[in-house]
Amino acid sequence: QVQVVESGGGLVQAGASLRLSCAASGRTFSGYAMGWFRQAPGKDREFVAAISRSAGSTVYADSVKDRFTISRDNAKNTVTVYLQMDSLKPEDTAVYYCAASMTFLPTSSYEYSYWGQGTQVTVSS
Repeated sequence: QVQVVESGGGLVQAGASLRLSCAASGRTFSGYAMGWFRQAPGKDREFVAAISRSAGSTVYADSVKDRFTISRDNAKNTVTVYLQMDSLKPEDTAVYYCAASMTFLPTSSYEYSYWGQGTQVTVSS
């Protein structure tokens, strides 16, 4: 059974940090690129960051570059993906989703096959 489960969201003040985690199991997710997306109320889902299956390559949205860091741990049965978020801003408030893709380093949601349910991040000013 495929499971993609995010955790680590919460309510923080502007300037604070949070680390999101995503545990993916039920497939050989070590062979998948992994990504984070977010969706704010009334807005489309947008790309945040992605990491290649070997963790050798990463890509970020301009809005989070130099503030967010994506990483992964390819354990035997469960792949864990992290999103370290520093210097958070109120505009980072959104539901954050983790996803898996067979494409090398995808930035489009259409290229992702498996999705989690999301975790809420709220940044107060």
